[in-house]
Amino acid sequence: MSKDITRQSVLFPGLLKKPIVVQFDQPHASSDGGAILLKACDERLGLTERLASCIVDTRQTGKVEHSIRDLLRQRLFGIACGYTDCNDAARLAQDPIQKLLIGRDPLSGAALASQSTLSRFENAPRRADLYRMGEALAESVIERHRRRLGGRKVKRIALDLDPTDDPTHGGQQLTFFNGHYNTWCYLPVAGFLRFNDEPDQHLFCYVLRPGNAPAKQGAIGILERVIERVRSAFPKARILVRLDGGFSGPELLNYLEDEAKVDYIIGMAENKVLKRRARRLMGRVRRLSKRRGQTANVFGETRYAAKSWKERKRRVIIKAEVTQHEGRKPKDNARFVVTNLKASPRHLYKKVYCYRGDIENRIKELHHGMEIDRTSCTNFLANQLRVLLTAAAYVLFQELRLSARGAEYARAQVSTLRERLLKLGVWVERSVRRVVLHLPESVAHLKDWMRIARSVGAVPA
Repeated sequence: MSKDITRQSVLFPGLLKKPIVVQFDQPHASSDGGAILLKACDERLGLTERLASCIVDTRQTGKVEHSIRDLLRQRLFGIACGYTDCNDAARLAQDPIQKLLIGRDPLSGAALASQSTLSRFENAPRRADLYRMGEALAESVIERHRRRLGGRKVKRIALDLDPTDDPTHGGQQLTFFNGHYNTWCYLPVAGFLRFNDEPDQHLFCYVLRPGNAPAKQGAIGILERVIERVRSAFPKARILVRLDGGFSGPELLNYLEDEAKVDYIIGMAENKVLKRRARRLMGRVRRLSKRRGQTANVFGETRYAAKSWKERKRRVIIKAEVTQHEGRKPKDNARFVVTNLKASPRHLYKKVYCYRGDIENRIKELHHGMEIDRTSCTNFLANQLRVLLTAAAYVLFQELRLSARGAEYARAQVSTLRERLLKLGVWVERSVRRVVLHLPESVAHLKDWMRIARSVGAVPA
């Protein structure tokens, strides 16, 4: 036995009657056999091609070994398969599936880029490149759903923005201490689109911001760009903008009413005037909660004009609530929402505004399933590129979920999709005519895998 084989082998002498030897010596194999589904999703969306075209390559042509498109695909598909660090590049350089995903021959194709090359790639894009990439991501998502649903068949589109925290633990640029989250962090904002009454919210942007940024920073710019594109793709749709109280302000409200001319429902922070307006409802709900012995709420409305609104009165929904928990005193919980919609206060608050809370599940997926908060580069723009690539990888997973509609995985989390559909052991065989991926016969979810594969373009062999 050679020295190399010995180093990659282990012996279990007592598990069965015969000794068990484990050898890591299969040269044409990978643990990501199912990731071909993601490549099929990318071909349908044209996502990586669009993103790569946004980056201006300033390298000397004669010294280029890996194109911008190949580097972007290597990083994006690596993130999708769970390899979030550039350090993983060293052991994946000859992985046949990873090479296949970027368009190279899985066996004889050149090795993938090294960690140092990927790091230089992450630090190379300029602000203008990243701006174009953000636009390309939104355009790809909107165009995909225009083709899927038909531009004139969509009647309602909800547009949600939500800030989240991205804790930092090093010397990254523009990281600041944020008192609300009690940590040093970035404060990115994520944007989602929901079409008609579909349950899914589709990610269209993820913008990294300094840790001390106010919640509304950049919101009007994001809304301007996406509303224009949504309106062009879905000319008959009514657009609803839903935001939490951190975004509320006279500039935003004036923009939504005077320029965008869209429906909106936005949370508001309480103040002395609003608390006084809610006094009667709070007295009523306290009596109701005491009589029932449990949490109770009632809804009302008022016409309100803050000083910064320049006497422009707007409709404010009031939720008067008293919460009761065992072993605690009852607690007042008044909430306020400003809107230009005309339905009843209860319906608007519970069925329209509160539905935006579901995007918290998408954001949790981005953090825990995609590790979008792996922003460990020193350079702020490099971290913005990382989150853009991670957001694009998440869009591919959302496309995978769409392809699984009616099946078990239509609502599955990213981690479940990766574990059951992508992480499949494979042996790669290549002939003159074709490449064959030999997957195990015993794959537990074979029928679902085949169904999704046909949905993204596969045909019987």
